Amino acid sequence: MATRCAFENSNEVGVFAALTNSYCLTGIGGSENFYSVFEAELSDHVPVVHATVGGCRFVGRTTVGNRRGLLVPNTSTDQELGHLRNSLPDGVVVQRVEERLSALGNIVSCNDHVALVHPDVDRETEDVIGDVLGVEVFRQTVAGQALVGSYSKFTNQGGMVHPRTTVEDIEELSSLLQVPLVAGTVNRGSDVLGGGMVVNDWSAFVGLDTTSTEISVIESIFKLGGVKGQRQPQQSDIVTTMRSSLIDQLS
Repeated sequence: MATRCAFENSNEVGVFAALTNSYCLTGIGGSENFYSVFEAELSDHVPVVHATVGGCRFVGRTTVGNRRGLLVPNTSTDQELGHLRNSLPDGVVVQRVEERLSALGNIVSCNDHVALVHPDVDRETEDVIGDVLGVEVFRQTVAGQALVGSYSKFTNQGGMVHPRTTVEDIEELSSLLQVPLVAGTVNRGSDVLGGGMVVNDWSAFVGLDTTSTEISVIESIFKLGGVKGQRQPQQSDIVTTMRSSLIDQLS
């Protein structure tokens, strides 16, 4: 199920939160509303943790992780690292990465099996991503954009990419990731998918501006049933017959 929410006055949910199959991080905000939305949906399944990285609240863009691990940039303090290690499940490895491109959420997109990374990341960072997250790592671009974490979002069930991605690129990425992909938007036409939503195998959180058509496409491609573990039924008519209204056809 996809839930609309906002961090204070911002629809960029993926900037202030990070969600995987084993934990959820949320930035420390002026009000508890944002945290409460996540806790209400997720607390029965995974821990929801208040966090900062380098003293900043945009934990979704500075960290990257999956159910096995969490990578944080070298700007994160020892105190923040200790808090994350104490709060997350025992099986989750928390590792600091010495990487020049420190907004890890923008340069890495991953699920529990595969990671796409910015073409210019260091070789050492690529090795750390593979070891800590237990994934195969591929240097890729999405629709010509090097920031793969900003312009694609995928789970073990499916994925969504930048609306200008060509059919050939979608097919190539889909065979690489071994999940179905669709081109789409969030927050009423925004192509910054990583900033506009967070998603795991059974739930998604999107900005308040996200339209019902966008939510329908998101729930369909990520196979989000009403209950954890429940399969999504066949694609609804709104996805199959109205998808063209989601993305303006490029002339």
